[in-house]
Amino acid sequence: MTEMSIEDYLAHGGKLTSPGNVPARYRGELLRLMASFVDSELAASAGFADSINDAPGIKSRIAAAKITLEKADHAERVLRLMAEFGVDTDRYEGVHPWADRLPRDADIGATRRDGDMRLSVFHYPLQGWIDAVVMNVLQGLAAKVQLTELSQVSYQPLAEVFRAIAPVEARHAELGIEGLTQITRTEGGRAAAEASLAYWLPRVAAGFGAANSARFERLSRLGLRHRTNAAMLAEWEAEIAALRTDLTL
Repeated sequence: MTEMSIEDYLAHGGKLTSPGNVPARYRGELLRLMASFVDSELAASAGFADSINDAPGIKSRIAAAKITLEKADHAERVLRLMAEFGVDTDRYEGVHPWADRLPRDADIGATRRDGDMRLSVFHYPLQGWIDAVVMNVLQGLAAKVQLTELSQVSYQPLAEVFRAIAPVEARHAELGIEGLTQITRTEGGRAAAEASLAYWLPRVAAGFGAANSARFERLSRLGLRHRTNAAMLAEWEAEIAALRTDLTL
């Protein structure tokens, strides 16, 4: 099967199952997609680890530790697939300082930095427990939308990993919402949560990419994307609006 006929096959719902039947163009885009996920999960885990000690009680400490552990585990699952394409996983894990963050007032939009493929939101620092909970809720709900999309990718082994990861990531958002519900029961907590919302909303939104992405059509032809950035962003915004109504934020 030629590369062009494979592209036709993928555009009509076809699946690939191993590195041996992956053409060069597809391989590059697939590895980019996997690297973005792995880097984001490693950075998320490293950044959230400090929040364990900021948690106000045992239950919240356990939740924060669980999220930190599971995000690292999700990175490892996808990294194992990357190894099948020849990626040196031992070197990869230490190639970037995953816990490093930019100054709080930085604004990099959706920019990737120095070969680090993490979503730009993971370059910003958390400031205390309430800030960590708000960010976890917003990004957790974004991950829910994004993983629904990623679970349909045309590389079958990766789609299966994403389908296994999706409910765990959804639970991270649920744990965050439980914490945020407690926080907003006091006036001080509500005010702090609203300030964090104002900070994180545009930074999480940037992770959905440009509304009219030129790459979308190319990825769509390869079966690596199905819904537009704008459609996924709109779904996330609707979920956030509903949550803010529920919590009167």
